[in-house]
Amino acid sequence: MIRVYGGSTSRGNFSRKTASVGDRVMVSIKKSLPGSDIKSGDKSKAVVVRTAKSVRRPDGSYVKFDQSAVVLITDENAPKGTRIFGPVARELRERNFMKIVSLASEVV
Repeated sequence: MIRVYGGSTSRGNFSRKTASVGDRVMVSIKKSLPGSDIKSGDKSKAVVVRTAKSVRRPDGSYVKFDQSAVVLITDENAPKGTRIFGPVARELRERNFMKIVSLASEVV
């Protein structure tokens, strides 16, 4: 991850905004399949769909996953791919990433 879009940090202090589920981020591609449109080293926009850090929900429960994961998106917030592997968090529905929620195999 290169940067988190939106928000700000306190002035004069060394602090950074951290990304949670549903946040848009700028990422650098580390590994890609040969012959794909996306190459290693490219930069792209993505949305966080899973985090290893627990996320608190309004009802007081927490949800966390084994690994953190992102989905690459276009400038219109549509996913670049046609398949999404693994579960995604329910918070994406509130952030209006409905296409990602519909492609996912499971929503937690």
